[in-house]
Amino acid sequence: MVKELLKKLSDAHGLSSYEGNIRDIIRSELKDHVDNIYEDKMGNLIAEKKGGDFKFMIASHMDEIGFMVQYIDENGFIKFVPIGGWFTPTAYTQRVILHGKKGPVTGVIGAKPPHVMSPEDRKKELKIEDLFIDVGTCSEEETLALGIEIGTPVTIDRELKDLANGRVTGKALDNRVGVALLIEVLKNVKSPHTIYGVFTVQEELGLKGAKVSAFSLNPDCAIATDVTIPGDHPGITKKESSVEMGKGPVLVLVSASGRGLMADWKVSDWLRKTGDKNKIPYQLEVGEGGNTDATIIHLVRDGIPSIPFSIASRYIHSPVEVIDMKDIENGIKLLLEALKTKPKFK
Repeated sequence: MVKELLKKLSDAHGLSSYEGNIRDIIRSELKDHVDNIYEDKMGNLIAEKKGGDFKFMIASHMDEIGFMVQYIDENGFIKFVPIGGWFTPTAYTQRVILHGKKGPVTGVIGAKPPHVMSPEDRKKELKIEDLFIDVGTCSEEETLALGIEIGTPVTIDRELKDLANGRVTGKALDNRVGVALLIEVLKNVKSPHTIYGVFTVQEELGLKGAKVSAFSLNPDCAIATDVTIPGDHPGITKKESSVEMGKGPVLVLVSASGRGLMADWKVSDWLRKTGDKNKIPYQLEVGEGGNTDATIIHLVRDGIPSIPFSIASRYIHSPVEVIDMKDIENGIKLLLEALKTKPKFK
């Protein structure tokens, strides 16, 4: 079941550049379902299903946002920097895992209590430098003895949980959703074409793994599975996002108002016709913000026709992201049908 796979992936930890735990899960899931699986120098995991001369690249980034230890003070408290994009208030009071040399260590993110703040201080914006991690130690030496040092990666401590109506909440659904979707596609696809499932690294640090892997593989076209923001809850309007959870996967035609990616219209047309023919629901998006691996892939070599293939996710880049399992299931169905054919470029 895809939900069990998603829970395994979401609960696991894989900060940008430290994606090893996620690679291990993917290898285990795919070892009996692909013709070849290997890791490149950057850390991308490439799973190949051999077919004809036409080559698809489907990219899903493995990494998640988190933090890194910057400094340990004399009382054992830890200062840190964000890895990836954070809205600082979502980090305050979260429980975290520090992945030290002697094993995982639990900590909590603290700050000056509002009870002792002046009225002026309460009005100020909370900043990352105001926060610290408390692991319960009383000195720098005690913290170091736990195997924590400058450069120790830190991730959020959360587990995937069920909500109503087939929806789930958890951490790192950006982009373990895309990873789970791609794993299921690779397990079940029957295609006359060669398919490279590429589980990329360091997307949250600037789409780095996708650039390297796309250059190496030089595919004929590419799809990047990721998440996107829906406009179906309070605080956001349909003008800002017309996408809704539960209405199917999202074909992103434009990201970052065209500064990021204008999806190749032949690729989007191919996916739309597949959905229409097979009565699989999908949505279209013209977005104002956010990029995916497709943004960099389409610029590699002499250009690679690309499109983001996204799942609507509420509260992205937080510990409580929410998705609808029906969207993942329909996303799998749509790609399985589409990969029986190919876009018409000529």
